[in-house]
Amino acid sequence: MIKILRNSSPRVLVIGDLMVDHYLWGGCSRVSPEAPVQVVDVNSETFVPGGAGNVIRNLISYGANVSVISVIGADKTGQDLFSYFVDNDVDYSKVITDQGRRTSRKTRIISSNQQVIRYDNEDKHEITIEQQRSLLCSVTELINEVDIVILSDYKKGVLTEQVVSGIISIANKAAKKVLVDPKCDDFSKYKGAYLLTPNKKEAMLATNINIHDDDSLLQAHIKLKNIANLDYSIITLGDEGISFYSDQLVQIKTVAKEVSDVTGAGDTVISSIAYALCSGFELMDALKFSNYAAAVVVSKIGSSVASFDEVESYINYLNTVDSKGNIKSIDEMSLLVIDAKQQGKKVVFTNGCFDILHAGHVSYLEEAKGFGDILVVGINSDSSITRLKGLSRPVNKCEDRARVLAALTSVDYVVEFEDDTPYRLIDAVKPAVLVKGGDYHGEVVVGSDIVDDVKIVELLVNKSTTNIITKIKGLSS
Repeated sequence: MIKILRNSSPRVLVIGDLMVDHYLWGGCSRVSPEAPVQVVDVNSETFVPGGAGNVIRNLISYGANVSVISVIGADKTGQDLFSYFVDNDVDYSKVITDQGRRTSRKTRIISSNQQVIRYDNEDKHEITIEQQRSLLCSVTELINEVDIVILSDYKKGVLTEQVVSGIISIANKAAKKVLVDPKCDDFSKYKGAYLLTPNKKEAMLATNINIHDDDSLLQAHIKLKNIANLDYSIITLGDEGISFYSDQLVQIKTVAKEVSDVTGAGDTVISSIAYALCSGFELMDALKFSNYAAAVVVSKIGSSVASFDEVESYINYLNTVDSKGNIKSIDEMSLLVIDAKQQGKKVVFTNGCFDILHAGHVSYLEEAKGFGDILVVGINSDSSITRLKGLSRPVNKCEDRARVLAALTSVDYVVEFEDDTPYRLIDAVKPAVLVKGGDYHGEVVVGSDIVDDVKIVELLVNKSTTNIITKIKGLSS
């Protein structure tokens, strides 16, 4: 995933409300004698682009070529934005400067990594009709030079209803996707966009549905699709991941190391989705990438971005500490396989008891993985093994056997099956390749009528669970 993204350099047009995130950093050791408030001793100060500017920061961190269209004030805050754009090769030639407007600036006071207070200095009135027309003319001029359009709507007056509908119309005629981070309560404003990325609170306001479980989440998705006439509905769930709905609800969960500050997470999500789509990713993979990137960002204090190195490290962390997440039910596995096949990946299946994992198993699974892209391992349930092997087996319970298998780098997913044969599981997975051990030579392999190809892997000599158990009994006698 990351290797493909590193080699991409999409052209992205960002349109929306530019602002500056201003941070005052310090510590507190006393309370003011004038009022019951903290006295923060400020020791540093930082300025970074916020709002649509934070979307730009995220895109730049990935290596995208960015153009921006907006309206800002002719003030020091606006000049700070221009300085950032110059330093980072952002095309800001279409940004309109309004003498009568204050560029939005959000000032946050941070004491010992905790936000104490925020105060805003800005104008939020809609841009003029003349500015709206100029903005749409700029979109027309640039649309054929970019790969995708992001609308970053913070309700500061740039993305009026007329501007949004005009942008979407221009982009659709040019066959360019429009992604929207919405802030208004009426999402019909964004009809015709490719997708929206509201968070749970925004989705609840737009649908008037209290999202508190899977059923209410599904109803919110369905309503959002209808309101904005979407092919896909997405709702970000903070540190719980992202939910996606087309014809069925899918939740992409993540395990955040730590949630320190959710500021700017939505900007990271939409910029990551846009970058991945432009890099040739299918939407589901783009969502997974954005989910990882958002998890990185929320672990930081302040408005932050994620780098490819950080996302890659985070993915490696999840694969290392949460391999139990690779243990799936048959229903979960069926959905995952459909997604994998849509991406052109070859699914390989094998099965066994794997009662006491040994070198023979490891060698066998590594060779099996070599026949495709994703290796699914079916393991017999405890009762299934008892029926096949006798009352003394299994030695290890199913949850323990599955946990050990899931931790192997060659194994992508582990699925328990209750039957004496894995036929029903194979039928649910419908792999391209079915792999069995060398002791199946000359026999009909269960499930061979379902798959495209059957591979027989030679087993290591004298490497078996039975031999290990016999040796242990000999040593203990």
